[in-house]
Amino acid sequence: MEIINIIAVLIGAYLLGSIPSAVWIGKAFYGVDVRQHGSGNAGTTNVMRVLGKKAALPVFIIDGLKGYLAVALVGWSGLQAESPEWLYLKMALCLTAVVGHMFPIFAGFKGGKGVATLVGAMFGFSVGGILLCLATFVVLVAYTKYVSVGSMVGGLLLPFYSALCGQSDWRLMVFFGVVSALIFYTHRSNIGRLLHGTENKTYLFGKGKNASKEL
Repeated sequence: MEIINIIAVLIGAYLLGSIPSAVWIGKAFYGVDVRQHGSGNAGTTNVMRVLGKKAALPVFIIDGLKGYLAVALVGWSGLQAESPEWLYLKMALCLTAVVGHMFPIFAGFKGGKGVATLVGAMFGFSVGGILLCLATFVVLVAYTKYVSVGSMVGGLLLPFYSALCGQSDWRLMVFFGVVSALIFYTHRSNIGRLLHGTENKTYLFGKGKNASKEL
């Protein structure tokens, strides 16, 4: 019976991750498919550039919430809480939700990079660690104007921040390392643009000289 429950919650995590908030909000309220504009990604950053901050906020919240809820599905698995199997399933649910966001069944398998979904999912593992990552993200994006830099550095520091907050289980450290690597992998095109000086800038606060293009 447990195996059936495990398969069911994994499918549920994928379906949650597949909710294309950026696509649905863009089409429903703005008549725009954000995947056909800007970077072509169905995520918070591209929504902010194409449609503005007011459209980006609900996208970020929904994408984060679906990651958190996907990990919370572990409670329906029937596994003993805090057991090794329970922890491994939580990790699998997190990654499955991110895969759903990247390849959503409800949007032609063309989604985003999954950072917001990862952020939400990480609240199920290390609240203190992810809050420190978010603080790092905000500071770096405000300073550099590059969302990709904030995302990658925040991801890189996740294992360190989590250990600092008492989450030092070696299995979690390995998992957080995998999460960091995943963030860098999904941002490989951004790394190329950063190296060539062509990466788009994003202004979190106020307006810069290119704000009209970004927002």
